Amino acid sequence: MEYIYAAMILHSAEKDINEENVKSIIEAAGIEADEARIKALIAALEDVDIDEAMETTAMAAAAPAAAPVAEAVEEEEEEEEEEEEASEEEAMAGLGALFG
Repeated sequence: MEYIYAAMILHSAEKDINEENVKSIIEAAGIEADEARIKALIAALEDVDIDEAMETTAMAAAAPAAAPVAEAVEEEEEEEEEEEEASEEEAMAGLGALFG
């Protein structure tokens, strides 16, 4: 993952994404650079439009992220309803004890 981050840093800084620059970033982070991984990364990114890939990924990640939030709100509402029902039942039981 560090190698992809290095490529993203270079892209953000508008620098060339090449073996030398990726290796410099990896080594600056205190990681021993793996030449084979760097070459594989450069080859994989050769025909990729990074801006488009990042935009597509950001949009794809945003949609599923909204679903858990909606589920959490529904769960909270269900818990509140259950608590209200339990409170009502306890109140009725308390009244029954007074008159029963």
